[in-house]
Amino acid sequence: MTWAATILTLFPEMLPGPLGQSLAGKALKDGLWSCETIDIRDFAEDRHRTVDDSGFGGGPGMVMRPDVLDAALSAQVGKPGRRIYLSPRGRVLDQAMVRELSREPGVVLLCGRFEGIDQRVIDAWELDEVSLGDFVLSGGEPAAIALLDAVIRLLPGVLGAPATLEEESFEAGLLEYPHYTRPQEWQGRVVPDVLLSGHHQKIRAWRRAEAEAVTKARRPDLWSRYRDRQGSRDIITRTVPGEGAGTHAEEVQK
Repeated sequence: MTWAATILTLFPEMLPGPLGQSLAGKALKDGLWSCETIDIRDFAEDRHRTVDDSGFGGGPGMVMRPDVLDAALSAQVGKPGRRIYLSPRGRVLDQAMVRELSREPGVVLLCGRFEGIDQRVIDAWELDEVSLGDFVLSGGEPAAIALLDAVIRLLPGVLGAPATLEEESFEAGLLEYPHYTRPQEWQGRVVPDVLLSGHHQKIRAWRRAEAEAVTKARRPDLWSRYRDRQGSRDIITRTVPGEGAGTHAEEVQK
């Protein structure tokens, strides 16, 4: 079954954009996912195709009109997937949500502009508000592209080696361990001996410790949640060089 992406936007020419290249582009050509862009201006009723107006209560900026957006959303009834409005005040997109969306038949994304959209549209359509993080973009289109890219790579048949997904950042609640390739020595820096040992158990232990260390140093929020989930299981970490007080600190929870 083709995973269907429907994007409501004032700038349909922005999509598929980078999603038409590389793995996502190949998957699009192979029919693993589809990309339909809907021009919101097509649902404006005046000759100027007006989609926005000044906000009640004053203040700078314009607000996207509820009647135009309602007409645009009504035309998508029957399209698969949840309805999402890309908004900086929404739930922060994470890998768990990406996995959920990849298991659904598709998604309908509403890209806002200006100061945003009329709240009544969000309420009437029970839109899920989703954000990329604590920053503001000029519109929802870049956020839509990021969300779609994250989902598409999880769709069956997109990646040649699906097993690679199992050890990526966030999949186990940790950031990913560091990677090395040839040459074995570069600018006086060498590959850690354990990765050359051929001892798979030691390599797994090293990678786990590295993932724990970098998560603890860079994302204490993730580290705290990871520790809570681990419970009584062992947690073995080392301090990342330059990011802590030493290079050999270990922590073991029993």
